[in-house]
Amino acid sequence: MAAKSRSAKYYASNPKARAKKGSYDKKYHATPSRKKYRSELNAARKKRKIYGKGGGDMSHTKSGKLVRESASKNRARNGANGKSTKK
Repeated sequence: MAAKSRSAKYYASNPKARAKKGSYDKKYHATPSRKKYRSELNAARKKRKIYGKGGGDMSHTKSGKLVRESASKNRARNGANGKSTKK
């Protein structure tokens, strides 16, 4: 198992902050735009017949195209100072 990130350590040691973040995340991911985003990714996975079978993520490129990419690469790409490093 990899070492915890700085933010993971913070939330692990601050239950009130973790609860506040959880509350925010729950509301954010329930918004229509996030639901649409997830449904587009799920539809792409179903079209490629990889839905529900593990495997890679569907990743957005700079041009907006969806491509298959390993989950570790896709989820690790946050960029320095919040800047995107999309392919």
